[in-house]
Amino acid sequence: MAENIGFVSTRFAGTDGVSLESAKWAEVLWEDQHISFWYGGRLDRAPEISLCIPEAYFHHPDNEWINQKLWGNTRRLPEVSRRIRDLAEYLKETLYEFVNRFEITRLIVQNALTIPMHVPLGVAITEFLMETGLPTICHHHDFYWERVRFQISPIADYLEMAFPPRLPGMQHVVINQAAREELSWRKGLSSILIPNVLNFDKPAPHIDDYNADIRQELGLDDKDILILQPTRVVPRKGIEHTITLLRMLGDPRCKLILSHGVGDEGVEYFQRIMQLAQDEGIDARYFGDRINDKRHLDDQGRKIYTLDDLYLHADLVTYPSLYEGFGNAFLEAVYYRVPIVVNRYSVFARDIEPKGFRLPLMDGFVDRHVVEEVRKVINDADYRQQMVDHNFALAREYYSYPVLRYGLQTLMSNIIHAM
Repeated sequence: MAENIGFVSTRFAGTDGVSLESAKWAEVLWEDQHISFWYGGRLDRAPEISLCIPEAYFHHPDNEWINQKLWGNTRRLPEVSRRIRDLAEYLKETLYEFVNRFEITRLIVQNALTIPMHVPLGVAITEFLMETGLPTICHHHDFYWERVRFQISPIADYLEMAFPPRLPGMQHVVINQAAREELSWRKGLSSILIPNVLNFDKPAPHIDDYNADIRQELGLDDKDILILQPTRVVPRKGIEHTITLLRMLGDPRCKLILSHGVGDEGVEYFQRIMQLAQDEGIDARYFGDRINDKRHLDDQGRKIYTLDDLYLHADLVTYPSLYEGFGNAFLEAVYYRVPIVVNRYSVFARDIEPKGFRLPLMDGFVDRHVVEEVRKVINDADYRQQMVDHNFALAREYYSYPVLRYGLQTLMSNIIHAM
């Protein structure tokens, strides 16, 4: 039976993991006749199927004031408690409006009951579900206990109540095995593991008239090797390892392209990486101001490209992350058949590597074996082609839409049988 599904989060806009995976879920649910509607503080979904509440965005001034008073502190001021309760009460009213307006029959909460970037929203959702009993799926991308900045706070009560809550009729979904075990140990909650996916049955786009000039816009010539770092420039991405790799390669053709900015974690690491590249004699170029989720011209008349456009021109992707909840950039590189260098972050080592992917692997540092493997990938076209074709076939088997469809059908069936 077709359902009206309400997706709820702080943001559904842009290229962050939550927004991207939510869109994939909605696409697969649509194939089973389920209609998706969207609630958030920042949205790029169609207005006729969404409700945008600015106060639900984690960067809204009210929420930023609350966060400044919470994280890194051990006591909560009375006015902070009042602001949390007042904002939560308002947001709860808007959730009722959302559900009533679109006749929502099921909710899918995307990370808003996982990581406490917006405590009032988490409280509002939890109380709304306690009051309504609406069947709900919680899709958890990264828990607060996985992030250092959320370790010290005066909100143990709210974390226990809402991140995530223990409610009857609620189903929990995680994206890696370690999260599944931690959720069980910390909260006593069972969960289903559904990894991030891509539609590997959909043909990849090609170089076209719009994106054909990216290398020229980057200042590269035909002999240059485009090394793509397709992540935000934040400490957990381990980009200093990419600098070390390129230094040890010693190939002046290699140009490092940074495709993203710093996000909400400050500019210090970005500045340090650019200085490190300069000190090591590495040509690193920032292109994040020319990448967006949609093609367009900016106010200077310059072309704005998508990350897909960059992948089409990349010769090698570097992914030296210290930690990832899953690793969308890994799947994207495999989809575009670009070889990728990966640091064996814990989720990769446990969940992805055993599948049998072939790629240069770091184990916390760059050694000569990794450098020689990368050199072979760059210089041996046949070897490189065999590698990317093998990886594509594996990813299509383990991380394509049929895997997601099976998981969602199981979840929807569980909801029906629990009623």
